[in-house]
Amino acid sequence: MQNLNLTIAKRTKGFTLLELLIVIAILAILATVVVLVLNPAETLKKTRDSQRLSDMNTLRAAIALYVTQIGQPKLDGTAFSDTNCLDRFDGNTPDFGEPLNGAASNLRKIWVSLPDSSDITDTSISTNMANLASADFNQIVVADLYKTNGNGWIPVQFNAIQGGPPIANLPVDPTNAVTDLASVANEDLIYRYSCRSSRAASNSTTFEINARMESDDFKPGGASDKAAKDGGNNSNLYEVGTDLSILPGTDGF
Repeated sequence: MQNLNLTIAKRTKGFTLLELLIVIAILAILATVVVLVLNPAETLKKTRDSQRLSDMNTLRAAIALYVTQIGQPKLDGTAFSDTNCLDRFDGNTPDFGEPLNGAASNLRKIWVSLPDSSDITDTSISTNMANLASADFNQIVVADLYKTNGNGWIPVQFNAIQGGPPIANLPVDPTNAVTDLASVANEDLIYRYSCRSSRAASNSTTFEINARMESDDFKPGGASDKAAKDGGNNSNLYEVGTDLSILPGTDGF
Protein backbone atom coordinates (compact mmCIF):
# COMPACT_ATOMS: atom_id res chain seq x y z
CA MET A 1 0.00 0.00 0.00
CA GLN A 2 2.85 2.36 0.79
CA ASN A 3 4.37 1.80 -2.65
CA LEU A 4 1.01 2.52 -4.28
CA ASN A 5 0.72 5.84 -2.42
CA LEU A 6 4.21 6.82 -3.53
CA THR A 7 3.32 6.02 -7.14
CA ILE A 8 0.16 8.18 -6.98
CA ALA A 9 2.11 11.01 -5.39
CA LYS A 10 4.66 10.93 -8.19
CA ARG A 11 1.95 10.97 -10.85
CA THR A 12 0.16 13.99 -9.34
CA LYS A 13 3.32 16.04 -9.08
CA GLY A 14 3.19 19.34 -11.12
CA PHE A 15 5.55 20.66 -13.79
CA THR A 16 9.09 21.37 -12.79
CA LEU A 17 10.42 24.92 -12.99
CA LEU A 18 12.51 23.98 -16.00
CA GLU A 19 9.47 22.61 -17.83
CA LEU A 20 7.48 25.79 -17.12
CA LEU A 21 10.32 27.97 -18.39
CA ILE A 22 10.51 25.94 -21.59
CA VAL A 23 6.74 26.27 -22.17
CA ILE A 24 6.85 30.03 -21.51
CA ALA A 25 9.76 30.43 -23.92
CA ILE A 26 7.90 28.53 -26.64
CA LEU A 27 4.76 30.64 -26.14
CA ALA A 28 6.81 33.84 -26.30
CA ILE A 29 8.40 32.74 -29.57
CA LEU A 30 5.00 31.85 -31.03
CA ALA A 31 3.53 35.19 -29.92
CA THR A 32 6.41 37.06 -31.55
CA VAL A 33 5.96 35.14 -34.79
CA VAL A 34 2.21 35.87 -34.80
CA VAL A 35 2.78 39.60 -34.25
CA LEU A 36 5.40 39.74 -37.00
CA VAL A 37 3.22 37.85 -39.45
CA LEU A 38 -0.13 39.49 -38.69
CA ASN A 39 1.17 42.99 -37.75
CA PRO A 40 -2.05 44.18 -36.07
CA ALA A 41 -1.18 47.88 -36.46
CA GLU A 42 -0.73 47.47 -40.20
CA THR A 43 -3.87 45.35 -40.40
CA LEU A 44 -5.85 48.20 -38.81
CA LYS A 45 -4.39 50.67 -41.29
CA LYS A 46 -5.37 48.45 -44.19
CA THR A 47 -8.88 48.08 -42.76
CA ARG A 48 -9.20 51.86 -42.61
CA ASP A 49 -7.88 52.15 -46.17
CA SER A 50 -10.50 49.66 -47.35
CA GLN A 51 -13.14 51.86 -45.73
CA ARG A 52 -11.71 54.90 -47.51
CA LEU A 53 -11.88 53.17 -50.87
CA SER A 54 -15.47 52.18 -50.18
CA ASP A 55 -16.38 55.72 -49.07
CA MET A 56 -14.83 57.26 -52.17
CA ASN A 57 -16.82 54.96 -54.45
CA THR A 58 -20.02 55.60 -52.49
CA LEU A 59 -19.64 59.37 -52.68
CA ARG A 60 -18.69 59.30 -56.37
CA ALA A 61 -21.78 57.27 -57.23
CA ALA A 62 -24.09 59.43 -55.10
CA ILE A 63 -22.87 62.74 -56.58
CA ALA A 64 -22.94 61.34 -60.12
CA LEU A 65 -26.56 60.29 -59.59
CA TYR A 66 -27.41 63.76 -58.30
CA VAL A 67 -25.81 65.46 -61.33
CA THR A 68 -27.65 63.10 -63.67
CA GLN A 69 -31.06 63.74 -62.14
CA ILE A 70 -30.92 67.46 -61.37
CA GLY A 71 -31.25 69.88 -64.27
CA GLN A 72 -29.20 72.61 -62.60
CA PRO A 73 -26.95 70.77 -60.15
CA LYS A 74 -25.71 72.68 -57.13
CA LEU A 75 -22.48 70.97 -56.22
CA ASP A 76 -21.47 73.83 -53.94
CA GLY A 77 -24.91 74.62 -52.55
CA THR A 78 -25.50 77.60 -54.88
CA ALA A 79 -27.34 77.86 -58.19
CA PHE A 80 -25.34 76.55 -61.16
CA SER A 81 -22.37 75.95 -58.83
CA ASP A 82 -20.86 79.25 -60.00
CA THR A 83 -19.89 80.77 -56.66
CA ASN A 84 -17.58 78.43 -54.82
CA CYS A 85 -16.60 75.98 -57.57
CA LEU A 86 -13.97 76.54 -60.22
CA ASP A 87 -15.38 78.27 -63.28
CA ARG A 88 -15.22 76.98 -66.84
CA PHE A 89 -17.34 79.74 -68.34
CA ASP A 90 -14.68 80.68 -70.89
CA GLY A 91 -14.53 77.13 -72.21
CA ASN A 92 -11.02 76.56 -70.90
CA THR A 93 -9.85 74.34 -68.07
CA PRO A 94 -8.35 76.65 -65.42
CA ASP A 95 -5.88 75.79 -62.71
CA PHE A 96 -7.26 75.66 -59.20
CA GLY A 97 -7.83 79.20 -58.00
CA GLU A 98 -8.49 80.85 -61.35
CA PRO A 99 -11.00 83.61 -60.56
CA LEU A 100 -14.51 83.54 -61.96
CA ASN A 101 -14.54 85.29 -65.36
CA GLY A 102 -11.37 87.19 -64.52
CA ALA A 103 -12.71 88.73 -61.32
CA ALA A 104 -10.44 88.71 -58.31
CA SER A 105 -13.04 88.71 -55.56
CA ASN A 106 -14.63 85.29 -55.88
CA LEU A 107 -14.26 82.71 -53.17
CA ARG A 108 -13.10 79.19 -53.96
CA LYS A 109 -13.47 76.41 -51.44
CA ILE A 110 -12.04 73.03 -50.63
CA TRP A 111 -14.58 71.27 -48.45
CA VAL A 112 -13.05 68.92 -45.89
CA SER A 113 -14.47 66.20 -43.65
CA LEU A 114 -12.76 67.65 -40.56
CA PRO A 115 -15.36 69.49 -38.41
CA ASP A 116 -14.83 73.10 -37.42
CA SER A 117 -14.19 72.09 -33.82
CA SER A 118 -10.65 71.55 -35.14
CA ASP A 119 -10.31 74.89 -36.91
CA ILE A 120 -7.91 74.86 -39.87
CA THR A 121 -5.87 78.07 -39.88
CA ASP A 122 -3.77 77.25 -42.94
CA THR A 123 -3.79 80.29 -45.28
CA SER A 124 -1.53 78.85 -47.97
CA ILE A 125 -4.56 78.00 -50.09
CA SER A 126 -4.93 81.76 -50.70
CA THR A 127 -1.32 82.91 -50.67
CA ASN A 128 -0.36 80.26 -53.23
CA MET A 129 -2.97 81.56 -55.68
CA ALA A 130 -1.92 84.96 -56.95
CA ASN A 131 -5.11 85.61 -58.94
CA LEU A 132 -7.44 84.76 -56.10
CA ALA A 133 -8.58 87.32 -53.57
CA SER A 134 -9.72 84.69 -51.08
CA ALA A 135 -10.02 80.95 -50.74
CA ASP A 136 -10.39 78.65 -47.80
CA PHE A 137 -10.99 75.22 -46.40
CA ASN A 138 -14.68 74.92 -45.69
CA GLN A 139 -15.52 73.16 -42.43
CA ILE A 140 -18.88 72.22 -40.94
CA VAL A 141 -20.09 72.00 -37.35
CA VAL A 142 -20.09 68.48 -35.93
CA ALA A 143 -23.89 68.39 -35.67
CA ASP A 144 -24.25 68.87 -39.45
CA LEU A 145 -21.16 67.00 -40.63
CA TYR A 146 -22.95 63.86 -41.86
CA LYS A 147 -26.11 65.46 -43.26
CA THR A 148 -27.11 64.72 -46.86
CA ASN A 149 -29.46 67.69 -47.31
CA GLY A 150 -26.80 70.15 -48.49
CA ASN A 151 -25.78 71.19 -44.98
CA GLY A 152 -23.21 68.42 -44.51
CA TRP A 153 -19.50 68.61 -45.21
CA ILE A 154 -20.27 67.97 -48.90
CA PRO A 155 -22.82 70.70 -49.79
CA VAL A 156 -24.87 68.59 -52.19
CA GLN A 157 -28.63 68.29 -51.71
CA PHE A 158 -28.90 64.53 -52.05
CA ASN A 159 -32.45 64.71 -50.70
CA ALA A 160 -33.45 66.34 -54.01
CA ILE A 161 -32.81 63.04 -55.81
CA GLN A 162 -35.96 61.25 -56.87
CA GLY A 163 -36.66 58.52 -54.35
CA GLY A 164 -34.57 60.20 -51.67
CA PRO A 165 -30.86 60.37 -50.91
CA PRO A 166 -28.88 57.27 -51.97
CA ILE A 167 -26.86 57.44 -48.75
CA ALA A 168 -28.14 57.87 -45.21
CA ASN A 169 -25.12 59.82 -43.96
CA LEU A 170 -22.04 61.42 -45.48
CA PRO A 171 -18.99 59.27 -44.68
CA VAL A 172 -15.90 60.88 -43.20
CA ASP A 173 -12.34 59.62 -42.99
CA PRO A 174 -11.98 56.83 -40.37
CA THR A 175 -9.21 58.83 -38.67
CA ASN A 176 -10.35 62.33 -39.72
CA ALA A 177 -7.46 64.33 -38.32
CA VAL A 178 -4.95 66.98 -39.38
CA THR A 179 -1.50 66.91 -37.80
CA ASP A 180 -0.88 70.66 -38.07
CA LEU A 181 -3.96 72.86 -38.46
CA ALA A 182 -1.75 75.71 -39.66
CA SER A 183 -0.30 73.64 -42.49
CA VAL A 184 -2.58 71.07 -44.11
CA ALA A 185 -0.58 68.40 -45.94
CA ASN A 186 -1.14 65.45 -48.26
CA GLU A 187 -0.34 63.13 -45.35
CA ASP A 188 -3.34 64.34 -43.34
CA LEU A 189 -6.08 61.74 -43.02
CA ILE A 190 -9.16 63.69 -44.12
CA TYR A 191 -11.45 63.69 -47.15
CA ARG A 192 -11.35 66.70 -49.50
CA TYR A 193 -13.95 67.80 -52.05
CA SER A 194 -14.30 70.52 -54.67
CA CYS A 195 -16.11 71.13 -57.94
CA ARG A 196 -15.90 72.84 -61.32
CA SER A 197 -18.82 74.45 -63.08
CA SER A 198 -19.86 75.72 -66.47
CA ARG A 199 -22.60 78.32 -66.38
CA ALA A 200 -22.82 78.04 -70.14
CA ALA A 201 -23.81 74.39 -69.78
CA SER A 202 -24.87 73.62 -66.24
CA ASN A 203 -25.08 69.89 -66.84
CA SER A 204 -21.30 69.75 -67.34
CA THR A 205 -20.63 70.46 -63.68
CA THR A 206 -17.86 68.17 -62.45
CA PHE A 207 -16.34 67.26 -59.10
CA GLU A 208 -13.43 65.59 -57.34
CA ILE A 209 -13.00 63.92 -53.95
CA ASN A 210 -9.73 62.59 -52.57
CA ALA A 211 -8.33 60.70 -49.61
CA ARG A 212 -4.97 59.64 -48.21
CA MET A 213 -4.10 55.94 -47.93
CA GLU A 214 -1.98 54.99 -44.89
CA SER A 215 -1.21 51.26 -45.06
CA ASP A 216 2.13 50.08 -46.44
CA ASP A 217 0.30 48.25 -49.20
CA PHE A 218 -2.00 51.06 -50.41
CA LYS A 219 -0.02 54.22 -49.64
CA PRO A 220 2.20 55.96 -52.24
CA GLY A 221 4.99 53.61 -53.25
CA GLY A 222 3.24 50.54 -51.83
CA ALA A 223 2.66 47.28 -53.66
CA SER A 224 -0.97 48.27 -54.33
CA ASP A 225 -0.42 52.04 -54.58
CA LYS A 226 -3.88 53.46 -55.25
CA ALA A 227 -2.93 57.10 -55.82
CA ALA A 228 -0.54 56.29 -58.66
CA LYS A 229 -3.19 54.42 -60.62
CA ASP A 230 -6.30 56.60 -60.27
CA GLY A 231 -5.57 58.91 -63.22
CA GLY A 232 -5.51 62.04 -61.06
CA ASN A 233 -3.00 64.87 -60.78
CA ASN A 234 -1.84 64.11 -57.22
CA SER A 235 0.33 61.02 -56.79
CA ASN A 236 -0.03 61.23 -53.00
CA LEU A 237 -3.82 61.10 -52.77
CA TYR A 238 -6.43 58.67 -54.07
CA GLU A 239 -8.78 60.70 -56.28
CA VAL A 240 -12.24 59.95 -57.64
CA GLY A 241 -14.81 62.01 -59.52
CA THR A 242 -15.56 63.27 -63.00
CA ASP A 243 -12.60 65.66 -63.24
CA LEU A 244 -9.45 64.66 -61.37
CA SER A 245 -7.65 67.94 -62.05
CA ILE A 246 -9.90 70.12 -59.89
CA LEU A 247 -8.13 69.73 -56.55
CA PRO A 248 -4.48 70.83 -56.67
CA GLY A 249 -1.74 68.31 -57.27
CA THR A 250 0.56 69.97 -54.74
CA ASP A 251 1.28 69.38 -51.08
CA GLY A 252 -1.06 71.03 -48.60
CA PHE A 253 -4.33 70.01 -50.23
